[in-house]
Amino acid sequence: MASLARRTDLRNVAIVAHVDHGKTTLVDAMLHQSGAFRAGAEVADRVMDSMDLEREKGITILAKNTAVRYGDVKLNIVDTPGHADFGGEVERGLTMVDGVLLLVDASEGPLPQTRFVLRKALEAKLPVILVINKVDRPDARIGEVVDEVYELFLDLDADESQIEFPIVYTNAKEGWASLELEDDAAVPGTDLRPLLDLLVETIPAPEYDADAPLQAHVTNLDASPYVGRLALCRVHSGTIRKGADIAWCRADGSVERAKVGELYVTEALDRVDATEAGPGEIIAVAGIADVTIGETLADLADPRPLPVITVDEPSLSVTVGINTSPMAGRDGDKLTARQVKARLDQELIGNVSLRVNPTDRPDAWEVQGRGELQLAVLVELMRREGYELTVGQPQVVTRVDDAGRVLEPVERLTIDVPEDFVGVVTQLLALRKGRMEQMVNHGTGWVRMDYLVPARGLIGFRTEFLTETRGTGLAHSVFDRYEPWVGELRTRPTGSLVADRSGAVTSFSCFQLQERGTLFVSPGDEVYEGMVVGENARADDLDVNIVREKHLTNIRSSTADELVRLVPARQLSLDQALEHLREDECVEVTPRAVRLRKVELKAVDRVKAARRARQAAAGLSG
Repeated sequence: MASLARRTDLRNVAIVAHVDHGKTTLVDAMLHQSGAFRAGAEVADRVMDSMDLEREKGITILAKNTAVRYGDVKLNIVDTPGHADFGGEVERGLTMVDGVLLLVDASEGPLPQTRFVLRKALEAKLPVILVINKVDRPDARIGEVVDEVYELFLDLDADESQIEFPIVYTNAKEGWASLELEDDAAVPGTDLRPLLDLLVETIPAPEYDADAPLQAHVTNLDASPYVGRLALCRVHSGTIRKGADIAWCRADGSVERAKVGELYVTEALDRVDATEAGPGEIIAVAGIADVTIGETLADLADPRPLPVITVDEPSLSVTVGINTSPMAGRDGDKLTARQVKARLDQELIGNVSLRVNPTDRPDAWEVQGRGELQLAVLVELMRREGYELTVGQPQVVTRVDDAGRVLEPVERLTIDVPEDFVGVVTQLLALRKGRMEQMVNHGTGWVRMDYLVPARGLIGFRTEFLTETRGTGLAHSVFDRYEPWVGELRTRPTGSLVADRSGAVTSFSCFQLQERGTLFVSPGDEVYEGMVVGENARADDLDVNIVREKHLTNIRSSTADELVRLVPARQLSLDQALEHLREDECVEVTPRAVRLRKVELKAVDRVKAARRARQAAAGLSG
């Protein structure tokens, strides 16, 4: 019979929440108050967001762990992303811990991603501490938000033990927590002790079988410039020692002999050398070059593999290939199909929620992920590393059920808008086949609307939504389920202005064309035939000569010296460019430029391709 024991000196906890509800800020405050930083040290805000992209976008992309000392207890804290596109990181983070802190904004309440991360925590049977953050907000409605969280637990079929969760009220920015409410407002505290005490009391200490052999589950990967690949593991039982021979239980079922080259544990933000680590500890192991996520490091004499980690399937895909435009090779230094494929394969090693499939072209691949943001982040990282790419329009990943019906992913969308824009938003989502589930007016001039929308309908939605709501609306979505295909969606009502020849853009041609729509290029920019230089105000595409110069004559005009007033060109970011695409368009991405272009650059080829597409559609309908 197994003899169960507990590590009372250790707690493993994940912080989960919707994006921008304050997870990383709360971890910052814990690190500061635990004395993790020496006096006088310069420490950046959101110290856990170490990637440049995370700082620029203000979101967490990779799950990371840190350790806080509180009295005699070491708290291993996993900071997880809040955005639905990085759900794979959340799921992996939850396999390392014994409980979760669920952070909810005191004003916004639970949002779609809150539902997603809570569902994963409840499925894993992890105890939950509810943290109501940002209680200092003037529009905080703490009592209502707590009731909404209870409703969410019931909605997700939580059992009785899970619904009885403790609640703590925090102001992560100021670094205090409180357990008391007075007139629906939190009684201000002085530090985070109430939260840390609650954490030690509520989150169970790691439990293990004292007689079981070594089992360490690889839940994440990292790399060090000195020792190569690092396997980040949770030790389930036994003790792992530096320099020891172990059994490496691979994902394909085989077992190989391996050696623990280096062993590290986390203290604050640093990995420190360790000679051994026991059950419940989160460790990093170096020395196994090909180890991957979901595998097990076990006892050589008695190898017992743990179940391989599985995550939700991707719901969106883009085609990524080499740059085939006339301007290829000017900015980047990684241009070949071999280099692009090697980089995509490298990304697969550490990102379990991505898939890379071959296409009918040898220089392009279908990359599947959770959403536009996840795929845009990958492309942005690659362009910063010197790659030149062609990226196609995002497409949803479909399935076929037993009855032969095509199913497509459906997202749960939550929208907060001022009352004045309810009609506009309803109209926008009706075009995208959205179904309203409920609408709540908080009585503050703001309305919350919950929708179920096909994922296809949300491609390109956010830009239009922000324009129509004058930048005031908030929209959050998360994958909900698969439903039968709803038919054709025409989400972009405008066409494109397409350059019909190569050359440098002139002020004269921009002035002539700006009445036709919005331009994406400025005078002096170089363009090529088939490049999308603007958005046509009408629904069809228009081939234009944007390099035309003014003909000079010897006749003097009375208006010759009048100033030509040009509307500034609209500069599209990578995210906006991907949202803007139509079926026959793609994005040319280089380290210094993002250009929209047609897949077929020559007008004649585009006409032929459109005719073939119409014939194929007619054949299908016939």
